[in-house]
This record gives sequence, C-alpha cells and structure tokens, in this order.
Amino acid sequence: MRNLSDANDTQLMQRLLADPAAPVFDAEDAGTVMRFLTAYLAMTGRQTELTGTARMQERPIKVLADALQELGARIEYLNQDGYPPLRLLGRTPQPATEEADFTELKVRGDISSQYISALLMVGPTLPHGLRIWLTGKVGSRPYIRMTLALMQHFGAQCRDLGEVLEVRPQAYEATNYTVEGDWSAASYWYAMVALAPAGSHLTLPTLRRYSWQGDQAIVAIMAQLGVHTEFLADETLRLTKRAPNASLTQDFTDCPDLAQTVAVVAAALGIPTTMTGLESLRIKETDRIAALQNELAKFGGSLTDEGAGVFQVSGQDFRVAGQTVATYHDHRMAMAFAPLALLGPLTLEAPQVVRKSYPQFWRELEKVGFVTDPTPAPVF
Repeated sequence: MRNLSDANDTQLMQRLLADPAAPVFDAEDAGTVMRFLTAYLAMTGRQTELTGTARMQERPIKVLADALQELGARIEYLNQDGYPPLRLLGRTPQPATEEADFTELKVRGDISSQYISALLMVGPTLPHGLRIWLTGKVGSRPYIRMTLALMQHFGAQCRDLGEVLEVRPQAYEATNYTVEGDWSAASYWYAMVALAPAGSHLTLPTLRRYSWQGDQAIVAIMAQLGVHTEFLADETLRLTKRAPNASLTQDFTDCPDLAQTVAVVAAALGIPTTMTGLESLRIKETDRIAALQNELAKFGGSLTDEGAGVFQVSGQDFRVAGQTVATYHDHRMAMAFAPLALLGPLTLEAPQVVRKSYPQFWRELEKVGFVTDPTPAPVF
C-alpha cells in the first residue's frame, strides 16, 4: 500500500486493527472507523465493545446494526437504542446450502453510504455472498461505486445493478495499491483560488482526472465560482482564478462533504446559491447546517432553509474583520472557513480538529504565505 494518508481516521483504524485482543475499541470521532469496524468485528464473531466520543454516541448506527443482526451478529446497545456504544456478542454463522443464491438484505440508502460500504466489504466473507436491495433515496452513491471498485481490485466479485448490489463469496487477494490524492482536501485549495485576486493560480499534485471519488465534483462546481482547472501530466492540476457565474444551483446528494466549502465561498463572493441534497449534514461530526448558519451570520452571510430540502446562500453584506469562527469539533468547519483569511483577519477555535483528515493543513497554508499564530488558535 503506497501513499497511505496520515489522517487521524486512517491511523486510528490501523491501530485498532493491529490490536485484535482489545476488550474495548474506541473509534473516537471517526464515523468511518465506527461503521466499518462494527461490520468487521461483528462478522468475524468478536466479543468486545465499541465506543466513541460523546458526539459519536449521538450519531445513529441502527440501520447498520439491524442489517448485521440479520446476518447473524449479536449486538446490544449499552446506552441509547440505535446508537453507540455497542456490545458485540459474537455471531451465529449462516449455514452453507447449495440451494441458496445470495443472502439478501434491504437497506435504506438515505442516511449514510458508509453503512452500505461496510456491508459490501464483509459480503465476500459470507457463505452465499450478499445481495443488497437499496430503498429510498440513495446518498453519496459515488462512495458506493468506489467501494465496489476497490473490492474488485482486491479480488472480490461484485457488481452495481442500480437498486441492487451483488457480492459473491470470494476470498480477498493481497495486491499492491497506490492511494490517490484526496479530492475533499483539494476543495479547500479551490476555495483559496476562488477568493484570491483575479489571475491567481495554484498547482496541486497527486489528483487523478478519472477518479472514483465523488468529491471530484468540485471541479465543475468551482468552475461556476470562478476557478478553472487544467489537468497536467503526472496527476497534477493547475487552478486559475477567473470571473465567476452570477449564480449557482447545486445538488450535494453525491458530494455532501463539499457543501461547507461551497457555502462559504459563495457567501464570500456574494453569489446567490441554491443548495439541495444536504440531508446527511445533520448527522455528521456536528449538525453542519446549523453550524454553517451560525458562523456565516458572523460575517453577514446566511444559509436559509427554504423548505422541501432547499437552502439558499446569501452574502451581499459579507465582510471579514477579525471574527472568531467556532469549529464544533468538525475538521471541515475549520478548513472551509480558513480561506476567508484572504479577505481579512480571523480566528479559528480548536484548529487541531483538522488532524481528523488533513493534519498538515496549517503547515501547508504557511508554505504558500499564510501567517498563523497557533496560540490559542490560528489568527490570519
């Protein structure tokens, strides 16, 4: 495995998997770790407990736990029904019979694609494989496709049939893999170019033009906010500031992690923006919709709920003048608001939250000329 991320979520998962005898697994604030580890431990029959931070214990896991129980896992909730912490009590294996085709599950797709990815990844270990019927609106579908593509890279036989996902019983095969650059992390650099003076440009490495990541949508979104992307050789991008469109309408169903970045840029540029597909933002590291509403208001911007899942961004009176931004234990709040330093000084509370996905973020900002004071929080 090459180019593995130094993000805390990645390092945490490695540490936990390296300690198979742990009586308690602490997923901290990592939703991906919590959900993937729940499926892995349940399907390997472990008897242990799985917990996380106070916020993690407010994030639902019932859809995944119910599905795992259908597959034979025995799971108890230690506090609130449907939420971590969990006690895993082993698993009753399914008998292998020649008559069976697939083990079948119906799973809601409108809460988190991570539940579906977690189930898909354990699918090859089941004696009949797994057939998942997706019900309701499916969010973040590119992450499901990415999961299937990576599973295939490691020898799994699986396919996406739209509302149905199929995984055949098949042992994974160890093989080499180079992890591609993170388009979610790249979105913050797009934001900086969008807020920079006309003609500004920036080069970003290790980003694939033909990526499995849904957040590559930032290319098309930021083109409307005044950032032109040129794909160069060796997985390198050149970003150039141009004139933005007069308005923007965007559905974030498949790329919810871009919503904060886009909302901040649109408000700062005073570009009226209509946003939909934000349902999953309520159950992230924080309630990201409420957090955006609170913090944009400090600058004269707004994120208004128009009803029926439609939100409107406005920033006609937007001004950066030393405000303090709360980050709500959310790495993406810190990084989404940091580019505003191009427009004036500001303070970000609890800047260390970026360690979750982008530990070197502040150092890399300093490399391109940002001046930070880390005590008690970065001041730009």
